[in-house]
Amino acid sequence: MTTFDFSPLYRSSVGFDRLASLIDAATRGDHGQNSYPPYNIESVDEDHYRITMAVAGFALSDLEIESKSNQLTVKGIKSAGGKKQYLHQGIAERSFEHRFQLADFVRVDGANLENGLLHIDLVRELPEAMKPRSIEIQGASSDHLIEANKEKAA
Repeated sequence: MTTFDFSPLYRSSVGFDRLASLIDAATRGDHGQNSYPPYNIESVDEDHYRITMAVAGFALSDLEIESKSNQLTVKGIKSAGGKKQYLHQGIAERSFEHRFQLADFVRVDGANLENGLLHIDLVRELPEAMKPRSIEIQGASSDHLIEANKEKAA
């Protein structure tokens, strides 16, 4: 297994410790998080994303979504109903908890449950100060220089 040492990144940067921690965690693997239920993450456009989870058998009251500190948590709580005797059980009926790390300025825009699929819409909203902007370049005008020279002479 390959290990990476991120200590030089911590020493030479300010405010990027969270990024280094995320990279470090990603290189260590999935941390035991299983792949149930299956899910897709898609980029709808430049600033919109969607997580789709297959949650067949879960009602709205069985699902819980929480967004806190750049982390999205989706929980499915399946109550232990009556004991059933299955001849074949191919549909999983178990509770789950799935965590997704969200980038800075990404927020949950909404969620809906349709045909056994839970859709969670995400949007990235950069603050105005973070958006690129054009800076006007001004040149020295000859009139301005003449007025400044006259004032110095007086």
